[in-house]
Amino acid sequence: MWEQDHFTYDGKYYQVQDNVLQPKPKKKPFLYAGGESEAAKTLISRQCDGYVMHGDSPELIVKRIDDMKRRREANGLPPMKFGVAAYSIVRDSEQEVKKELERITNVKEAAAGFKNMQQWVTGTQLERQLTLQDYSVSNRGLRSGLLGTPAQVQDRIAEFEAVGVDFFLLQCSPQLEEMERFSEAIIQVTT
Repeated sequence: MWEQDHFTYDGKYYQVQDNVLQPKPKKKPFLYAGGESEAAKTLISRQCDGYVMHGDSPELIVKRIDDMKRRREANGLPPMKFGVAAYSIVRDSEQEVKKELERITNVKEAAAGFKNMQQWVTGTQLERQLTLQDYSVSNRGLRSGLLGTPAQVQDRIAEFEAVGVDFFLLQCSPQLEEMERFSEAIIQVTT
């Protein structure tokens, strides 16, 4: 569909008849995916341009990056990009950070949806177990540690860059206000 009009495909899982997609992309879109099972990592290393990981420390992320680099090289493929899920809290003081962290992680085991999360975790092949705090923020974003004053967050981003992280999937709440804060305190200062 990216290359020709009136595309037809009859596969095991999908069937497409006489499909027209316009406008055509000028170049192949950047494809990224995440997963921690062996099957997911094998597929991603062969088929994707980027690998996105759950939040974790740079020390753990570098091990995943090295693993994916080895997989790519073994398949004779060019280097890929690496991303990490990260929840950001940027404040002027550590006290303000602590207050915001308490607000977003105020989750009790009786909360609606917690039982569903426990059931989902049981059926996954995650490398690490989730905590109640992880439940409050998706993709283990708090484990990345983009929490603190602007200088602390900038230093943490530099640690990730040093181990090979190319991009972040940023999370925050409320989205608009926090992204504006991140932009003003982090992005505009470093560019």
